[in-house]
Amino acid sequence: MRHHLRKAVVPALLGAALLLTACNGVGDAAQDSGENGTIGIAMPTQSSERWINDGENMVAEFESRGFGTDLQYAEDVVEDQVAQIENMITRGADVLVIAAIDGEALGDVLGMAASGDIPVIAYDRLIRGSEHVDYYATFDNFQVGVLQGQYIVDALDLGNEDGPFNIELFGGSPDDNNAYFFNDGAMSVLQPHIDDGTLVVRSGQTSMDQIATQRWSGSLAQDRMDNLLSANYSDEEVHAVLSPYDGISLGVIESLRAVGYGTGEKPLPVITGQDAEAASVKSIIAGEQTQTVFKDTRALATQTVDMVEALLAEEEVPVNDTETYDNGVKVVPSHLLEPVSVDVDNYHDVLVGSGYYEESELE
Repeated sequence: MRHHLRKAVVPALLGAALLLTACNGVGDAAQDSGENGTIGIAMPTQSSERWINDGENMVAEFESRGFGTDLQYAEDVVEDQVAQIENMITRGADVLVIAAIDGEALGDVLGMAASGDIPVIAYDRLIRGSEHVDYYATFDNFQVGVLQGQYIVDALDLGNEDGPFNIELFGGSPDDNNAYFFNDGAMSVLQPHIDDGTLVVRSGQTSMDQIATQRWSGSLAQDRMDNLLSANYSDEEVHAVLSPYDGISLGVIESLRAVGYGTGEKPLPVITGQDAEAASVKSIIAGEQTQTVFKDTRALATQTVDMVEALLAEEEVPVNDTETYDNGVKVVPSHLLEPVSVDVDNYHDVLVGSGYYEESELE
C-alpha cells in the first residue's frame, strides 16, 4: 500500500495547471476543507440529472464523515475536465474521484496526480490507458445490459411467440467504456433471437460503430431514429428499441411520436433505458418509455466514500471484482453494485419506497 504523503510537484506543472484552469474559465467550485482531508470530485456534466445526483450524494456522504470536497463539472468538455483535475491537484486534494468524460484522455493529468502520490478512484466510468488508476467504483455494467435485453425478450414473449419482431439498437457514447459493457450484456440476451430470425434489425445496423451515440445525446438519437424510420419502416412497424440510457430513450420516443406512434392503432414499441431519471420515470408512468435500469447513486456514493476512507487509513479497500475491468494497462480492482430493472409495475416500490423520489416528483 502506498503511503499517501504527497511529493513535491514540479512548480512549472502547477503554474501550467493554474493558467489552463483560468483560461478555460473552470475551477470555480468552492473547496471545503475537512478534518480528514479534501476529496476532489470531477463529474462530467450537469445536463444529466444522474450526475447532479452523484455529485450531491458524494458531497453529503464525504462531508458527513469529516472530509472536505472540491466538486466540479466540466459540461462534457474534455479539456475543461483536465484543467479542473489539475486545479484539484494544485489545491491539495488527498484523493481524486473521477467520472471521466473521455475515458482515454486523462493520461497526463493522472501522471501529475501520481507524482503527488494522490490516489485515483474511477467513478462509474473506467479510466483507460493509464496505470495511475487505483480503484473503480461502479455498477455491474454487463448486468445492466442483460436486464435491458431480457426485458425486451420478456415483453415480446419470445419464449412463446415466433415473431418476427422488428428491433433497432442504440449504443452509448464510444468514448465511454461502459457503453461496450452495456451493449455486450444486452446482446448476450438478444443475439440468439436475432440469429434465429425471431428478432429482425431491419436497418442492419448492429455493431457499436454503427449504433453508438456520441455523448449519450438524446438529440443525436432522435436524428438517427428519424433516419432509421424513413429508410426502413415505411411499410413496417418497430416493435422494440434497445436504448442504453434514458436521455436516448426520450429522443427515440420523440422521433416515433412524430410519425404517428403512441396511438391505439400504432402503439409505441418496447423501449428500454437506464438511470431512472425523473423525466423517464414519468414517461414510463404515462405508458411511453417501457423500462429503465435503476442504479442507486446513494449506494454508489457510500461505497466510494468507504473506499476512500480505507485508502487513506491504509486499510484493505473493499472490492469484489479483480478480473473484469482491464483498462488496457492494468486490471483495476473494482467494487460492483447491482442494478435493478424498473417498469410501471414496480417503480413505486423501488423508487418511491426507497426514498429515491418523493411521489410528488413523479406527478
